[in-house]
Amino acid sequence: MSITTANSSHSNVPTQKSHGKFLGFPLEGFGFFTSALLTLASGFLAFFAVTTIAIFALLAWNIYGNHNVPYNDSYLYAGLPAGIIVFAIAAIVFGVLWFRATFSAK
Repeated sequence: MSITTANSSHSNVPTQKSHGKFLGFPLEGFGFFTSALLTLASGFLAFFAVTTIAIFALLAWNIYGNHNVPYNDSYLYAGLPAGIIVFAIAAIVFGVLWFRATFSAK
């Protein structure tokens, strides 16, 4: 009497491919609208986060250093460049992900 075991290479159960994730966020399968929305959201989030940090930094600089730097410089010299840079990088990243999802499915 011989006992045979099932070989996993011959099983009929489909195996799932492990797709890339970053912080639990899937890195594939985005449509155009999703990619555009994520790009826009990334740019806005970076703009507002950096502007907030810059305003508080200027507040401390003006109070503790007896300076008189206007707060609108935080928008122009910190928030705007950060928002543009993050928007450009996000457009490239999400554009590539959308391109892959669109043309690999065909």
